Amino acid sequence: MSAALLSHPLDQGHPPEWASEWGDDRRGVFVAFEVNGCVVRFRWIPPGRFLRGSPESDSGRFDNEGPQHEVTLTEGYWLAEAPCTQALWQAVTGENPSEFRSPRRPVEQVSWNDCQDFLRALNERVRGLEARLPTEAEWERACRAGTTTSTYAGELEILGGNNAPLLHDIAWYGGNSGLDFDLDNGWDSSSWLEKQFEHSKAGTREVRQKAPNGWGLYDMLGNVWEWCADWHGEYSGGPLIDPRGPDKGSARVVRGGSWFTDAWRVRCAARDAIPPADRGDSVGFRLARGQVRGA
Repeated sequence: MSAALLSHPLDQGHPPEWASEWGDDRRGVFVAFEVNGCVVRFRWIPPGRFLRGSPESDSGRFDNEGPQHEVTLTEGYWLAEAPCTQALWQAVTGENPSEFRSPRRPVEQVSWNDCQDFLRALNERVRGLEARLPTEAEWERACRAGTTTSTYAGELEILGGNNAPLLHDIAWYGGNSGLDFDLDNGWDSSSWLEKQFEHSKAGTREVRQKAPNGWGLYDMLGNVWEWCADWHGEYSGGPLIDPRGPDKGSARVVRGGSWFTDAWRVRCAARDAIPPADRGDSVGFRLARGQVRGA
């Protein structure tokens, strides 16, 4: 057993009862659960400090990404390796609301409220799992994976609205989401401007097809926007400890950009807000959970 696992909560000697597999590899510690043959793997995100938001010099920056400020997360947490798939949603609910239907694609057309119903059903089915949505701070720390650049692969050079060459290896976005698209019902993308690659039909893509970040997380940028737990609010600046967002609001935070978005929105700091009852074919989510201790 490696030093990484020995220093980790799983080393208490008793992995949670719901775990179908656990261990560590070159990207860190993982633990998984299974529902009707659908396996979901979590990655351990350690506690620590990071700079949330973007500097004013960041290419493509939006005003709601600042002021950049230090955030400390005092406890580690688990985050799913990939967005929730249609296979998992159907295994739990018996339904598939997605526009772009394919088991390994992310589930979409699910509102924040729908996600809460799904989480309740999943947690009833897998006792002790205690799955939830990540906070916005948890999402960004995990996305950055210790980096400080505009993406976890480096600084983004934007050559056109849908053309940022660095993104092709790590994300599905407006510049490449229609490349060799394999479903019949994709969106007509023939009029999208300044595409990195020519395509005429686009939509979501199967998860885990692009390179993961340094902590083993796939599709943190692009493919689908991901719901976070927080209400959307402006950043106040100054250091924060375990921030949870405003107590109330009219819209919930989504992060990461999607297959439909331009290059400016496919960055670690990019954020948007959507009313919690709204659904869209470019919006999904990713599972999180607390520490293993007490699970």
